[in-house]
Amino acid sequence: MLLSVRRVSMVLATALLVQIGSMSVIQSQPAMAAEAVDLKLDAKSAILMDAATGQILYEFNSDTALPPASMSKMMTEYLVMESVKSGKHKLDDMVPTSQYAADVIGSGDLLAFKEQVSLKDMFSAMSIYSANDASVALAEFISGSTEEDFAKMMNEKAKQFGLSDQAHFINATGLSRADLGKYAPKELQGETMLTAKDAALIAYNLIKDYPEILETTKIPSKKFREKDKTPMINWNWMLEGNKDNTNFKKYAYPGLDGLKTGSTDDAGYCFTGTAVRNGVRLISVVMGTPKEPKRFEETRKVLDYGFNNFEKKQVLAANSEIDSLKVVNIKKGIELQVGLATQEEVSLVAKKGAAPEEFKITAAAVDESKLVAPITKGDVLGTVKVNYQGYEKTTNLIATADVVQASWFRLMFRAIGSFFSDMLAGAKS
Repeated sequence: MLLSVRRVSMVLATALLVQIGSMSVIQSQPAMAAEAVDLKLDAKSAILMDAATGQILYEFNSDTALPPASMSKMMTEYLVMESVKSGKHKLDDMVPTSQYAADVIGSGDLLAFKEQVSLKDMFSAMSIYSANDASVALAEFISGSTEEDFAKMMNEKAKQFGLSDQAHFINATGLSRADLGKYAPKELQGETMLTAKDAALIAYNLIKDYPEILETTKIPSKKFREKDKTPMINWNWMLEGNKDNTNFKKYAYPGLDGLKTGSTDDAGYCFTGTAVRNGVRLISVVMGTPKEPKRFEETRKVLDYGFNNFEKKQVLAANSEIDSLKVVNIKKGIELQVGLATQEEVSLVAKKGAAPEEFKITAAAVDESKLVAPITKGDVLGTVKVNYQGYEKTTNLIATADVVQASWFRLMFRAIGSFFSDMLAGAKS
């Protein structure tokens, strides 16, 4: 009977250990990725990204490198705006037109050899009309030499953005080597290639660092010169500003104000779009659609999926406590502890109706060597991370009060007190 009881106890103990072990494994698993969705796109690749965080909400072949055509001009736009912001160039600088800029094929045909136009107007022509001549002129002007040198700057910026190893630029326009003819680059080999994720990341950085670009990209039409008979028509038919345009109103999309179209024989029809609704801005990319209207129809599917299924959710408010790390111990201070609070709010885009337990919150203090008085209110003493379906966002935990450094006299008596306390505890043991 005793043996039987022991066996039963061993079985129960083993079962309990297995259960505990299983629980540990489950708790240590990484958050699951967002559920795959089939939008039945007539495109070679696509992606949907939250413009505020870079969080990916949907992707389809997003790591496949493809020719982006004029979507590569987003990188040209970034470098031009960066140069202006740095003070190296100004919007009213006069940009000359080289023979190459005057000769380049494709969209544009606005400039004559040796013609000079302001940087601002050149930029408008590139961003609204996707003008290749303006793009080449700007590239030569910003680099101070050749378009090929500018393309090298584009490739360097691609590395800084963390684009894929497949990302590669050979010019400022997105035209193929064959299209460039005698003006094709000599040192840079291959063709301009980007993945959908690369294109989205360029758009993400462009909007994050230079949101004012949307004031240009949202313009449906504009005259290049006041004396021109007809205006430049924006190739982006989905602009909200086209809602009353007889030709494009069926494509106009609420809240859409950018960003860049692109098309060549090799690339098909591509489009990087961005739209904002209810405080959420999304970035979409579709590449390799077969027809011009199709790139907008497929973009609508991608954006509709985003706006219909996701919402901005505040997980942590600014100046809020974290249950798992409300205080930290401070050395050499009059007070022995100080409270912690979030430095800023933590918000991210989540599935509508997501349960609170889907957001995993973890907090950690800084190294002990930094938890030494004096401490000033607002000092960073830790971090808190919010993980949702594999996407992670972090903010700092800051001190909620000052901690004055204790005098040597106070520290001496504190040390003596600790010594006797430890001695008495040892004697009791």
